[in-house]
Amino acid sequence: MTEVDTTEIDLAHAAMVADDADDLARLRFYERLAESELFMLLEAEVEGDQISPAMFEAEDQQFVLIFDREARMSEFYGKAIAPYAALSGRGMAQMLEGQRIGMALNMGVAPSAMLVSADAVDWLAQTLGSDPEEVDGQITQVSAPTGLPDILLEALDRKLATAAGLAVEAYLCGVTYEGGARGHMLAFVGTIEGAEGALTAAVNEALVFSGIEAGMLDVAHLAGGDPVSERVAKVGLRFDLPTPQMPGSSNGQPGANPGMDPTKPPKLH
Repeated sequence: MTEVDTTEIDLAHAAMVADDADDLARLRFYERLAESELFMLLEAEVEGDQISPAMFEAEDQQFVLIFDREARMSEFYGKAIAPYAALSGRGMAQMLEGQRIGMALNMGVAPSAMLVSADAVDWLAQTLGSDPEEVDGQITQVSAPTGLPDILLEALDRKLATAAGLAVEAYLCGVTYEGGARGHMLAFVGTIEGAEGALTAAVNEALVFSGIEAGMLDVAHLAGGDPVSERVAKVGLRFDLPTPQMPGSSNGQPGANPGMDPTKPPKLH
């Protein structure tokens, strides 16, 4: 094997296989898989928005070949430059959903090599694609958050670290609604236009992958400087969202462009 630094997927995979009964470790592996940029080996260079994945059959099922490092893909392919589509694990699962195709991860080139079945791919796509429910309620009081498990706070911290530039900051606080119902709310301040859905979905994923059964967390998007944002800033637990890095220039490598725009996913051919 070519020497490649240990990746987050390697670490998450090792934790998962160390204890088959650890459901949380399994969830965290799939969280890492969803958030990572993956490289799908293709039969040929991309034509428009059509891609032809290289596939093989195992256990009476078809699998696409995916890798979490270009170097690992090149080692498997046997040449320095391979035709590929770069896409997040989230986008890849959603592209494959319902087609009875699994993912063959890092086969033969990493300790995290494994077959992700078509059923697991469908589950991941459906989990990531579940829409949070919209609720209406008049907040009568905000307070400091209490009683939330550390595992949820850690999941939120990890998830919000991937949301660079979508909002300025977020505050987790307790809320009381008109009628007496109580709960918790994550209030984003300074959300950029159009990012509300992505941030709300990120919070939903943090709940799912934290392993908390029947977990609920309300989400609000506030303008900076208004009375409500000032109230939550006084009592809430603050999360700072990272500042986005300046985009780098394209390296011009063949196959490097498809799938990077989440609004225009490639189509299987």
